[in-house]
Amino acid sequence: MCGRYASTKNPALLAAEFDAVDATEGDAPGPDYNVAPTKLVPAVVERHPRDDEGNPDPDTTERSVRVMRWGLVPHWAKDLSGAAKMINARAESVLDKPAYRDAAAKRRCIVPAAGWYEWQPGEGRKQPYFINPGDGSSIAMAGIWSVWWQQDGDERKPIITCAVLTTDAIGEMRNVHHRMPLVLPKDRWAAWLDPDRTDPGDLLAPDLDLVDALELRPVSMKVNSIKNNDPSLMDAVSLGESEKPEPTLFELS
Repeated sequence: MCGRYASTKNPALLAAEFDAVDATEGDAPGPDYNVAPTKLVPAVVERHPRDDEGNPDPDTTERSVRVMRWGLVPHWAKDLSGAAKMINARAESVLDKPAYRDAAAKRRCIVPAAGWYEWQPGEGRKQPYFINPGDGSSIAMAGIWSVWWQQDGDERKPIITCAVLTTDAIGEMRNVHHRMPLVLPKDRWAAWLDPDRTDPGDLLAPDLDLVDALELRPVSMKVNSIKNNDPSLMDAVSLGESEKPEPTLFELS
């Protein structure tokens, strides 16, 4: 957890919702109802704008929607091979783990989602659920990001990667899984994105009121396969509905 989610809004809608500007420059992916590790995803950041020489303006900040690759790659990594294993960072240890602590202090983001999928353990196959606000608003998943430089001939190309923070499940979420994304209420957005704030420790606890307001519904086993990607994956199904199991993301890999 969190290993799969839905991202359905275009950058313009996300920019309006998060009081940001669209800086995706046409590179944003389209609606994705089954976002899997290493895919490109929209994320919201707030930074000091830089002049032509690369110097930041300390008196000004700009919030923008950017495109990132899901699966954090630390700047010191030798290659991108470990990205799929670093899609999540535990909120309890993110400030201490060498792979995450620098990003947690200096490069935080919000990863917007229409909702996320979770699999409830049980006898036999696991039952997937979709968790979302129910009112059409986006879930603001707390994230961190990093820049990894890829050598492309004589040039170096920056690859922006991110991870979603997770925490112990609270409220009704505990009935589905023991972990959940760290979902930020709107009154924490500014503090979380603040580029000058280096200690986000008091922002790492989940908000019970926000979590209890989320809707949980069982969905089709079709979401198990990354080959399936359409709005019906988010539709409710009856528990016990007979379906042929499909391979999960981890079985495919």
